[in-house]
Amino acid sequence: MIDLKDKVALVTGASRGIGRATAIRFAEAGAHVVVNYVTSRTAAEQTAEEVAARGRDVAIVKADVSEQDDIESMMEFVDQTFGRLDILVSNAATGGFRPLLATTARNFEAAMNTNVRALLFLTQAAVPLMERSEGRKKIIGISSHGSHMALPMYGVIGGSKAALESIARHLALELGDRDFNVNIVQAGLVETDSTRRLPGSDQMFAARRTKQMVGERDLEPTDVADAVLFLSSSLSDLVQGQTLIVDGGAAVHV
Repeated sequence: MIDLKDKVALVTGASRGIGRATAIRFAEAGAHVVVNYVTSRTAAEQTAEEVAARGRDVAIVKADVSEQDDIESMMEFVDQTFGRLDILVSNAATGGFRPLLATTARNFEAAMNTNVRALLFLTQAAVPLMERSEGRKKIIGISSHGSHMALPMYGVIGGSKAALESIARHLALELGDRDFNVNIVQAGLVETDSTRRLPGSDQMFAARRTKQMVGERDLEPTDVADAVLFLSSSLSDLVQGQTLIVDGGAAVHV
């Protein structure tokens, strides 16, 4: 059992999907959790109730991680509420599903600002707070298969995820000797509110079952959260600047 007793974790986009599953996993492992959301207060409150039900302290904060001012205000909130931060999970993502040839400058900027720039500015704002904690501090980003393979209507999001993975490696280079671990969890096709809107999602989910090599089991948000939990623990102290793929083996064969 992974023990994160009394650690403080911030999860962006924690109101649903992988973010929500991660927040709950943290609570089950003993961590106090900051639940970030940007649009759905009700869903964030539901996540917070799950955390509190496991006997952990929880705080909810609204912040748009594509905006640097919001990020800085959120870190001030974490400082005032808990006084430190041990674990940072950059999970919030956006982008919309459309062809690259139909992508506008606004579409591109929105995806890059939320999916890539957020990790950079979250880290910049969090480092002074995280350095107050003892032991190694953990920063984890959430990526997807689009970072290395072409998927229909996924060009901008996929490009942003590739950039996210690169930024994480360079952050690991800069922070590794300062008691930080920076890593990525790359999730396979997980059924969430977002992926259900992906054009052709029914066919993609059906095809996923033929590619995974774990029997009849489907990939769930909790499976991705388990990988985040590992990277947030002392068990991963020697894992640095890596992308951990959680997809049931779907990407290793045609």
